[in-house]
Order: sequence, then structure tokens, then C-alpha cells
Amino acid sequence: MQKLEEKGLLPEQMIDALPDFAARIEALAEKLGLTLDDYQADHIALRVNDWDCAERLHKAWLAYGEEWSNTEINGRPIVVIGLREPLQVGSWQVEALELPYPGSKQYPSEGWEHLEFVVPSTAATTDGLKVDLEETFPSLAQCWNELYALNVKIKASSPAGEKERLANPTFAFKHDGVCIKLHPCSLKDVIASEAE
Repeated sequence: MQKLEEKGLLPEQMIDALPDFAARIEALAEKLGLTLDDYQADHIALRVNDWDCAERLHKAWLAYGEEWSNTEINGRPIVVIGLREPLQVGSWQVEALELPYPGSKQYPSEGWEHLEFVVPSTAATTDGLKVDLEETFPSLAQCWNELYALNVKIKASSPAGEKERLANPTFAFKHDGVCIKLHPCSLKDVIASEAE
């Protein structure tokens, strides 16, 4: 656990870092013209560059909850832990933590990386979700094209595990080391779809 402590990645250290992370998420939401107070913060995700750290974190976070899922996506395990006590991230209560094991990409910093929100939609594709997001958040629709100039990276994707049966297109908005992801289905519902 010493390696985690040196990197500031022990669960207790990461919980202490949540107010700063929340402030950066709120600043990004404001830049995007998103009012997310009334939306479910589905899960929080962290990133590490080292497989050994991921294994240690996986074990350490299990003291705070139970493993909901351990699915291989894009050639690496993505672990989801349902937390016994939700994490307070700004005004949101977050019940699940996502821990992707590292792939080939190296992150400039390790720790909290994104917060995902459920924005109800029947969209099954990223094109459909974009239409729904623009209707739900008119301010986002107005500034969409300006985001590139503001150094906000936008990524549309439809990540899926091998057994998932629920379409969950996602838009990710990344800036200043943090990311907001928006999708129509909760992670809990996606995991449940794997069991059907």
C-alpha cells in the first residue's frame, strides 16, 4: 500500500481530494452550459498507469463496497464497485466507482478522472443522443462548435462489454484533466442487462 500512499491514491486520500475534483467538474459543466444538479451522478472513475497500482486499488476499494462487475472492454478489465456509503462529490451522491485497469494509454496524472451522469434518453446511437442532449441543454447546443476553441475535447462512443444488451451511447467532454460523461442508462442497468 506504500506505493498507493506515495502517489496519493489510497482511498482515504482520494476521498479527501473529492472537493477539488468536484470544483473542477463544476467549472467544466459551467463551461459546457450544463446544469447537472437534477441529474443522477451515476459513477465516478479514476485512472492509473500501472497494473500493480490498479490491483492494489481494486483490493483497497473493496473495503468500501462490493464488486458489481469485472468486465473486459477493449482488452482490459473494467471493475465497478458499488459503494456501501455513497461518495459526496459536490452536490451529487455517487454510489459506484469505476476502476479501469491500464491499457496502452498513459495519463498525465493519476487519480479521479471523470464523473458520469445519466441523462434520460431513448437514443441508441451517439447521433440520436446528441439531438437529445441539445434539446435537454440548449446552452450546450449553442456553444457546441466553440468548445474545440476552448480546448474541450469531445468524444462520442458506444462502449460495450461482451454480454451487454443495453445500448448506452456516451458523450465525453474533457478539459483540464477532468471529464464529464453523459449517457442515457445507469451503469447498474447496463450491468443488469449482462445477466439477462
